[in-house]
Amino acid sequence: MTEQQTDNAARPDDAQQPATESRRRFLIGSAAAVGAAAAGFPMISRAETTTLRFQSTWPSQDIFHEFASDYTRIVNEMSGGRLRLSLLPAGAVVGALQLQDAVIAGALDGGHGVSAYWYGKHKAFSLFGTPPPFGWDAHQFLAWQKYGGGQELYNELLHDIVKVDLVGFLTGPMPTQALGWFKEPIREPGDLRGMRYRTVGLAADLMREFGAAVTIMGGADIVPAMDRGLLDGAEFNNPSSDRLLGFPDVSKVWMLRSYHQDCECFEIIFNRRKFQGLPEELQAILKYASEAASSDMYWKAMRRYPEDLRKMREEEGVQTYITPDSILQAQLEAWDKVIEQESARDEFFKRVIESQRAFCEETVAFHLEGDAPKEPAYEHFFGRAPDAESIRL
Repeated sequence: MTEQQTDNAARPDDAQQPATESRRRFLIGSAAAVGAAAAGFPMISRAETTTLRFQSTWPSQDIFHEFASDYTRIVNEMSGGRLRLSLLPAGAVVGALQLQDAVIAGALDGGHGVSAYWYGKHKAFSLFGTPPPFGWDAHQFLAWQKYGGGQELYNELLHDIVKVDLVGFLTGPMPTQALGWFKEPIREPGDLRGMRYRTVGLAADLMREFGAAVTIMGGADIVPAMDRGLLDGAEFNNPSSDRLLGFPDVSKVWMLRSYHQDCECFEIIFNRRKFQGLPEELQAILKYASEAASSDMYWKAMRRYPEDLRKMREEEGVQTYITPDSILQAQLEAWDKVIEQESARDEFFKRVIESQRAFCEETVAFHLEGDAPKEPAYEHFFGRAPDAESIRL
C-alpha cells in the first residue's frame, strides 16, 4: 500500500462521508418502517391464545377419539399457538347423542362425531353420515360432499331446514361396516326378525324392515347392554373400535359385510357465532385441518384395522363370517322402501337423494368400468382368497 493509499484509508475524504451517513439513515429508516408495519399488521396477535372446548362423541379408549385428537393436534400445530382446541371424551360435558345441542347452546364450542346421530331431528342428517349404498365408497361420498353439491345441501339443512347455529365439515372416510356381533351366525334375513339390535341413523329404519327391534345408543353403552342381555346383536364400526370397546368379551361371532352402513364419514361441528368470531385465517385452519386429518385418519386406519382384526382372531377367539348374499340382497330391497318412504314424506330428503344418485351414476360407473379387479391380483401374489380367514355360510 502506498503512502497516499494509507492516508486515504485513515482519513475518509468528503466523497466517502455522505455514503456512510446515507447507509446509516437507511438502516434507521428501515428499522422504523418494520416496527410500524408490525404494529399495524391486521388481526395478528402472537401473544394471545383462543381456547375452544371441543368434545368427541367417543369414549376415550376408542380409536375414534384418537382420530379426534389427531384433528385437534393438527389445528393446534397449524395455528402456531394462536388457537387451541381442548379435547374432551364423550360424557365429559354431555353424552354422545347430546353433543349437537351442547354446541348450539354454547356449552361446548365444537365437537367430533357423525351426523347420523342427529337423525332424530331430521332424517336427512343420516344422508350426510351414512348414505344409501349407491355403489360408492366413502372417498367418493366425500367427493360428492366437496364437489358434487353436498356441502351446499348440508349447509341448507343446518341453516334453513333445521335452523341450528352450527358450522360443520365432513371428514374421515370409513370402510364398509360389518353387520355386527351376534350370539350365533346370521344365516338368512328371517334370523333378524324380533332381534334386539343396535345401530344408528337410517340403518335403524332399514333394520326395522327386517322386523328387528332397534335401539339407538352411543358407543360406550353397547357392550354393557349386550353383557346384560339387553341386546341380541349390535354393530359399531371397525376392528379397532370394536376390539377396544370390548365386543370380543361379550360375543365371538362377527358378521362381516353389510349394506346397512356401506360407507360413512365423521362430522366436525362448531358453534357458528364462535366460529365466525375468529379471524379468517383461523377459520381456514379449522376447515382445512379437517381435510388433512381426513387423509391421515384413513392412512392410520389401514395400518391399525387389519392388525386388530388379526389380534381378535388369534388372541381373543373371534370367528368372522361373511354375511350371506341373501341378506345383502334383502338389504338393498329394504333400502328401496326406506328411500321411497322418506322421499315421499320430505322434499329436502328427496333432493339430497337425487343429488347423490346423479353423482353416483356417473362417478361409480367410472370406477367400476376402469378399475382392475383386486381379488385376482391378491390371489395371484398371496396364494389365497382375501376372505380365507372367514366362514361362508
